Amino acid sequence: MNLLVVGAGEMGRWFARTVAAGIPAPTPVAFADTDPSAAREAAAALSVGDTEARAVPTDIDERFDVVCFAVPIPAVESAVPAYADRADRALVDVSGVMEPALAAMEAAGPDLERVSFHPLFAAARAPGNVAVVADAPGPVTDEIRAALADAGNEPFETTAEEHDRAMETVQARAHAAVLAFGLAAEPVAEEFGTPVSEALFDTLATVTGNDPGVYADIQAAFDGADSVAAAARRIADADREAFEALYEAAGEPARRTGEER
Repeated sequence: MNLLVVGAGEMGRWFARTVAAGIPAPTPVAFADTDPSAAREAAAALSVGDTEARAVPTDIDERFDVVCFAVPIPAVESAVPAYADRADRALVDVSGVMEPALAAMEAAGPDLERVSFHPLFAAARAPGNVAVVADAPGPVTDEIRAALADAGNEPFETTAEEHDRAMETVQARAHAAVLAFGLAAEPVAEEFGTPVSEALFDTLATVTGNDPGVYADIQAAFDGADSVAAAARRIADADREAFEALYEAAGEPARRTGEER
């Protein structure tokens, strides 16, 4: 299998490294990126057995078994038609948004295998859960999925609609709530920390220790921040009785999530 990864950022590198390590046969990898230096760095950093990795220009006309789109969310709908005709067998993506990605891949490659993968973690925190929508699976994408699992990840089946709706809560709302806490918080001496505040400050450090552009793309792609702001306003305006009711209601998602595990 030879692989073209469009997007030589953190997630594109993780995908290439994981797939190359998990597939028994040699898997030559090419990286294309609007930043040529990023493609060169990704190719130089990919060292898995006998894997051959190289940077290629964005206007490459070479063909590959698989094209993986590891581009920012706003670039998905333009990147897919621009590179789909380089694929002979499969199109996949790890962009983080599924309905637009799958629609674009179906339109551009109706006869190809098509699967959307979303690793629910930063590449540095791999392995972890990987959401999978197998729109048009086949032997190539099955091999890729097996490689992800062999690396210790937990692929799980979902639908594009279910995934994108879940991202409104687990990404857009969660990030908005954490960032709002960071903007409202004041520095305090360490000895004043409580289990809740310490957990929040740790989470804040995790969220703000990454690329802000990625988080901006998530907020733009998925609704959620407005509902967090509205909920905070309800808490701020509540009298004692209303607060107690909100307190009980706030625990319901956690209880339901716990029951489903």
